[in-house]
Amino acid sequence: MTGTSTQANAVDVSGNSPAERSKLKRKIAAYVSLTKPRIIELLLVTTLPTMFLAAGGLFSPWLALGVLLGGTLSAASANVFNCYLDRDIDKLMRRTKNRPLVTGEVSPRESLVFAWILGIASTVVLWLVANPLTAVLSVAAILLYVVFYTMILKRRTDQNIVWGGIAGCMPVLIGWASVTNSLSWEPLILFAVIFLWTPAHYWPLSVKYADDYEKADVPMLSVTMGEGAVAMQSVLYAWATVIASLLLIPVAPMGWIYTIAVVGAGVWFIAEAHRLYHAVVTNNGEAKPMRVFHLSITYLTLVFIGVGLDPIFYFPLG
Repeated sequence: MTGTSTQANAVDVSGNSPAERSKLKRKIAAYVSLTKPRIIELLLVTTLPTMFLAAGGLFSPWLALGVLLGGTLSAASANVFNCYLDRDIDKLMRRTKNRPLVTGEVSPRESLVFAWILGIASTVVLWLVANPLTAVLSVAAILLYVVFYTMILKRRTDQNIVWGGIAGCMPVLIGWASVTNSLSWEPLILFAVIFLWTPAHYWPLSVKYADDYEKADVPMLSVTMGEGAVAMQSVLYAWATVIASLLLIPVAPMGWIYTIAVVGAGVWFIAEAHRLYHAVVTNNGEAKPMRVFHLSITYLTLVFIGVGLDPIFYFPLG
């Protein structure tokens, strides 16, 4: 009896019953889910190495932490705005039907307020820890993803991923500007690498969810042109991506670490894209678009590991 009374008092004093705490945890998890953490991870993979390249080696850890925090808040803001705007089609697709705005765990108004708070916070953080140019580029990235991609391109053209992918290229400009307070050819080349990589990365994924996109009336290439077109475009964009990555070698200039990374990973990336195309053309039942999707993430990670390590442990080619 005493134990029961004590437990009841503890609940009364804390003001939170186990059920209320569980509800709070679910709410927090729902808000985090809206930010699409896995996409943010990929964006940060390109930001930090670019900062090492801009600095020519090591730089202030506080700047790194501040820019990564600001970049995380910026990307989170863009992703929450995206979920808010796409909530009508998210409920139609298997891949997105469990998002918090579809299930009702977060209301549209709550998500919109959350997105604005994240966007404003990211701008303030990047302005204070880096410089105004970095903050402006961050705002531009949010607008590109929310307005240019989500509101204008996504539901109108099968080239949505190509041009909408510009938003995903912005972290390299943000990283470079945060260190140098300027832009130059090096970050623009890295921008081009990500721009060309994006279709080869995302279109294979769209094959897996082609039925979803068709149901939601989203004109992804896998819907409008089919798997064969996706396979062909993956080959073309893989080649273009690798060629663009090689341009950084004479411009930066880069040494052996970066060169080995981009050549080795590039050959692998191109080979897998060709493998997908051959499997689709021959219709031998071995086409695995998701293999290219996952490999493309590994490819970009290896390239940017090279970007980050090369200026720290520089071994010149000549």
